[in-house]
Amino acid sequence: MLNPQRSLSELPKMSAASQVERAVLEEEFNWLLKEEVHAVLKQLQDVLKEASRRFSMLTPGLESQLKQENFILGSSTMDQVKGVLTLQGETLTQADINLKVAKSSQVLHFQFREDKQWKLQQIQDARNHVNQALQLLSSHDESYHFKTGAEVNKLMDAVMLQLTRARNRLTTPASLTLPELATSGLMKMFSPPMPGDVMVNFYINLSKLCLTVYQLHVLPPNTIKNFKPAGSSVLHNPGAMFELNNNRFEVSHVHKVECVVPWLNDTLVFFTISLQLCQQLKDKISVFSSFWNYRPF
Repeated sequence: MLNPQRSLSELPKMSAASQVERAVLEEEFNWLLKEEVHAVLKQLQDVLKEASRRFSMLTPGLESQLKQENFILGSSTMDQVKGVLTLQGETLTQADINLKVAKSSQVLHFQFREDKQWKLQQIQDARNHVNQALQLLSSHDESYHFKTGAEVNKLMDAVMLQLTRARNRLTTPASLTLPELATSGLMKMFSPPMPGDVMVNFYINLSKLCLTVYQLHVLPPNTIKNFKPAGSSVLHNPGAMFELNNNRFEVSHVHKVECVVPWLNDTLVFFTISLQLCQQLKDKISVFSSFWNYRPF
């Protein structure tokens, strides 16, 4: 095993051709550390700045105000739930919902109280992870000299961790129990107030903003022996049961509607491009590592 600390001149047994090959590899590797790494970091920063900008698009002509967008909720297979959601960055500033009650022609109408807004934590978290990735990259500007491949890999791993977390926040909605939904602050957002047999939940799934509406009925006491509370889930099915304030409920109907948010799709594409750039740079480092086992990487 060759000593990692020995220089090329200390390897007398190497053939002249091998020494030339090593020297060429060293020159190429130094160029990679000095030039190409920074070119990739600049490219990464440009892509992630575009991703970050999507989270805070401004209103044309009003540079101090985030852009408000209205999205129509609907489903091609049912019309029990319809509505319009107003999204401003990571915040739902208004939700206007019509619910057609099952087995009835009655239509219930709800909207956010004027003093209420709902923060979409998934979007906020994803934006924070993107900004953390940008901070990591900006701390290694063009004046910074990378000394080893391991140092580059460490930075790429840290950036990839933030990007993976950002993507996961948009692709993996939180699992909640039915009591958690029933006692959520979201239930206090509406005017008129939600009736006790209706629950709602908003979440992001990939590039879609989703609304789930649950209709409930109270279980009579004689069903106690069959009572089995449901666990956590992103989407609960009809028949799911839970207990709250000494009452037992069963989900009778579930309605899910959604709308596509184009800029969320853009951010997911930017995450994919950025992760590929990071991995490609790590792959180039590993090529030198496999050829050049006497130098610490």
